[in-house]
Amino acid sequence: MGEDGSNADYGKKEFKRSGSHFTDRVTADGRDGWPVEAGRYRLVASRACPWASRALVSRRLLGLEDSVSLAVVDPIQDDRSWRFTLDPDGRDPVLGIRFLKEAYEAREKDHPGGVSVPALVDVPSGRLVTNDYQRLTLDFATEWTDLHREGAPDLYPAKLRDEIDEVMAGVYEDVNNGVYRAGFANRQERYEEACAGVFRRLEWLSRRLAERRYLVGDTITEADIRLFTTLVRFDAVYHGHFKCNRWKLAEDRVLWAYARDLYQTPGFGDTVDFDHVKRHYHQVHTGINPTGIVPLGPDLAGWLTPHHRAELGGRPFGDGTPPGPVPEGEEVPVQGRP
Repeated sequence: MGEDGSNADYGKKEFKRSGSHFTDRVTADGRDGWPVEAGRYRLVASRACPWASRALVSRRLLGLEDSVSLAVVDPIQDDRSWRFTLDPDGRDPVLGIRFLKEAYEAREKDHPGGVSVPALVDVPSGRLVTNDYQRLTLDFATEWTDLHREGAPDLYPAKLRDEIDEVMAGVYEDVNNGVYRAGFANRQERYEEACAGVFRRLEWLSRRLAERRYLVGDTITEADIRLFTTLVRFDAVYHGHFKCNRWKLAEDRVLWAYARDLYQTPGFGDTVDFDHVKRHYHQVHTGINPTGIVPLGPDLAGWLTPHHRAELGGRPFGDGTPPGPVPEGEEVPVQGRP
């Protein structure tokens, strides 16, 4: 997350998501010059951002916490980029920088595109390695296997990759990015087209998930992670702030149960901070919410209510096991407790 332009531009000019400029990969063989190595890289993420949240979920499920350290930025960014103002003295304690932009500039001065999260930074040099949010989690699943925890799930199983890719492509176009195209539309017809696409895809997903617990196969995969990070934000910000208000997630029996099932699965809900989510969208996007007022709702109590999705079968972690407790210092406030 982190499109070009100032915060006040949102909703006033045509929305176009920037591609990832830095697409180097961290791989087992180090073919891009960045080998998988425990302790070498730092993941910079915002708990407000759905794109960064993919990496937070993947890192937890795969047990990479000890291998890839985590920096969480302030949900309120300014036009200088994401800030480390949650840390003492406003500096990341490992990288020693105040703004994520500094790691970008250490890699390439005057680089094109914005400063986005998730970002993987090389700790020894302080340089950005990649901001390729589409590839990062796939590499966590496939290139970092030597550092996975015992019992880690296979989030991108080889025999299902074609189907996973196909499902993820539709989810990305119509849901993950579709809510942004609706919310940042500067013309009525563009908004209506994007909003209609969001709900067509959600209705398709609801039909697909009516008789199966997960999107592809009988275990959690990358496809579920990518859909979850949008669904968990839907009623809190996309329904009102982005005008995707034909109906609420909580009004679709299937998708609401599916989202609660994942939220209650270790590795998903324990990475979500609704306070960060709500404050970021409503206070940063001044072009569409000039007052900066953050709504009190929605009521979060329903997130921990029974979902009954286990009746459909499926095994969340396949032959593996759930991740252990959240590492000390990475806990988020307990939210959604009845």
